[in-house]
Order: sequence, then C-alpha cells, then structure tokens
Amino acid sequence: MAETVKKILKINSSARSDGSVSRQLVQRAVDRLTSVHSDAAVIERDVSSGLPVVDETWIGANFTPGEARTPEQSQKLAFSNELIEELRAADVIVIGVPIYNFGVPASLKQWVDLIARAGETFSYSEAGPKGLLEGKRAIVAVASGGVETGSPADFASTYMKFVLGFVGITDVTIVSASGLAIDAEAPIKAANDQIDALQLVAA
Repeated sequence: MAETVKKILKINSSARSDGSVSRQLVQRAVDRLTSVHSDAAVIERDVSSGLPVVDETWIGANFTPGEARTPEQSQKLAFSNELIEELRAADVIVIGVPIYNFGVPASLKQWVDLIARAGETFSYSEAGPKGLLEGKRAIVAVASGGVETGSPADFASTYMKFVLGFVGITDVTIVSASGLAIDAEAPIKAANDQIDALQLVAA
C-alpha cells in the first residue's frame, strides 16, 4: 500500500441497503482508513442494482483496436472505461461481498467482467498474463449466513482474491463475518475486530 493514501474506492454489492452486514463492514473499513489518511478522497460505487452485461456487441468493441473503433463501439466501452479509471485512481479498494448461493452477487460478477480487460487491467506475454494494477491494496469484507469463509463451499472470497490478483492487486485482506444465520452478533464483532486491527500505513 502507498505510504500516503490519496483515493479510496468503496464498492458495495449487497442487494440489501438497510441491515446489510457487508455494507456495515465496508463503511467501518473506510472510516478507519480515513481516520488515518484524513485527506483521502472516497470514490463510491454501488453495483447492487446491476451493471450493463457483456454482450456480443461489447465483446466486438473490446477486441477492436482502439484506433479502429467506431463511435458506437467507443460508446459501448465508455462505462467499462469509467470503472477501470476508478480502479487506476484508487490506492485502496474496499469491496463488500455478501455470499449468495456460495458465490458473489451477480452484479459484482458484472463489475468483474467489465474491468477485466486485456490491454487495460492485464496483459498477455510469453510468461502468461500479467496484472497492470500493481501497487494497490484491497480489503474485501465478506458476509454470509451459513457458508464459512475459506471453506470448500466458499466460491466468493477465493474468487475475489484471484480476480484482484489477476489484475495486479495482490495485497488483499479478507475480513470475514460468516455464520450470521446461526449467530448474528459474534461474527460481526470478530469482523469489526479484524478491521480495527488492520495495518493501515506502509511498513
């Protein structure tokens, strides 16, 4: 993580607004960050209502070289470019991930589809793919009713850690509140304690 955090990207994906544990954890993490880095700007992105889906026209535009794109193709990629610029600008990304049916919400998968672009956030070489968004930190706040974070049934936190690493963000901290359907209080306290214990300045 950069010694001075200038921009924080805050991403929420829970379909719930009130009572969402992942949203509460995201806000606590952002509050902690801004308490240490008081001049940091917070960019907010709520994907919960859904994002444009990748379709055939989008794929055609994406695989057309920039200089050869039609105005319509450029417009098709405009929102994807906006999301990527938010990532590029951020020093720290805080992402709320409720586990839905063992994975991430569909809206968050849409976000991943729109930001994972060859030549923009990763590149291919003889050595394999290389992430282009290096030098950033991500804090992923995971909340689940019954799926234990890190268990074989958890395809959410492992997916997000892999995707972030694929685009070059390898400094990823998972904050977990799992088993909320069984105990609504202890997992939240444990997650809050994890956030409060985070190292938020460069070592």
